[in-house]
Amino acid sequence: MAQYSGSVDVSDIEAARDRFDDESVVKRTPIERSTSLDELTGGEVFLKMEHLQWTGSFKTRGAYNKIAQCVTEDETERVVAASAGNHAQGVALAATNLGIDSTIVMPRTAPQAKVDATRGYGADVELVGTDFREAMDFAEDLVSGTDAEFVHAYDDPAIVAGQGTLGLEMYEDLPEVDTVVVPIGGGGLIAGIATAFAERSPETRVVGVQATDAATVPDSLQKGTPISLESVNTIADGIATGGVSELTLSLIEEHVDDVVTVTDGEIARAILLLLERAKQVVEGAGAASVAAIISDELDVEGETVMALLCGGNLDMTMLQTVLVHALSDREQLLRLRVRIDDQSGKMEEISGVIADHNANIQTVRHDRSAPELDVGEAHLDFQIETSGAGQARAIIRSIRDHGYEVTHVNA
Repeated sequence: MAQYSGSVDVSDIEAARDRFDDESVVKRTPIERSTSLDELTGGEVFLKMEHLQWTGSFKTRGAYNKIAQCVTEDETERVVAASAGNHAQGVALAATNLGIDSTIVMPRTAPQAKVDATRGYGADVELVGTDFREAMDFAEDLVSGTDAEFVHAYDDPAIVAGQGTLGLEMYEDLPEVDTVVVPIGGGGLIAGIATAFAERSPETRVVGVQATDAATVPDSLQKGTPISLESVNTIADGIATGGVSELTLSLIEEHVDDVVTVTDGEIARAILLLLERAKQVVEGAGAASVAAIISDELDVEGETVMALLCGGNLDMTMLQTVLVHALSDREQLLRLRVRIDDQSGKMEEISGVIADHNANIQTVRHDRSAPELDVGEAHLDFQIETSGAGQARAIIRSIRDHGYEVTHVNA
């Protein structure tokens, strides 16, 4: 089985880039300045648009580097991988381009769009288990005793070196960058990027970001050994690996300056912000870098900063969930519960109050069954579109001024 020995250095990364002999599998992605994020952070913010990569993520870089070596050195005819989505697509595209078969094991909970895309790139897909770990165990069993090559999502120097080609691009795109911000799942991406910057621009600060409910790196760094989580729960499925490897942790320890965490709420806010201001559709993992720079966890004021948008495979059902959450957080989607005497005309009166503020009622539900209600009382549950927190507060005040008890359900 073809594999580097030892760790990874910039010569491995340069060799990986040399294997990308055309842009049919890996293309150079652009950067774009965001004045909106400048205003929010006090820095000069550039976005590295890796979500525009073939397959919608960086994963093809590592997968192609790994599989190309396998084909050249071992005459491999089939590869197997486990993935929740982005690595799956990268392996499938790379394998098909290199003329070999691929089998990808994905959890049954993987977004359907990613399953369909993986099949579309030519892979056989098997859906097994409810999370990445169960899929990984099954994939490793598939390889056992066969001539197939297992392509790990991050625990492989060839994968890390391939991802590191992105670091070379980021430096060449903006040599004067002060801070680069990189999402972390299993650590292969940031390990490769940090290794590239350690050689090209050691003064640049490299910051990693994990989702709070999938964070393993802070604890692993503190304890000096890879720590795994039994389960993860985050909208950022692309970084929900639940663990890092000894290889990636050692490179993070050596080259990464800081690691911060962001909540799912902060990630949802970043997704919506990128949609509105940058006109970019980015998945949760890809938006984690922006979530970090607009959070209180990371100060980039006065700096030139590059946030990596590492993936754009946002499932439409997840987009709906994210939008509802983010709009509710902004109070542009307002949920109110109004207690009324259950008499005719009450719904019309309150609806009129809301209409006076030029807000739109999406839904209203009449509930007489709540245990706190007295006989002859009811709740009216309104879902309202507003322009934001100011209009929301004005609506609540007006309803109270009309003598009604109102509860802000969003809060």
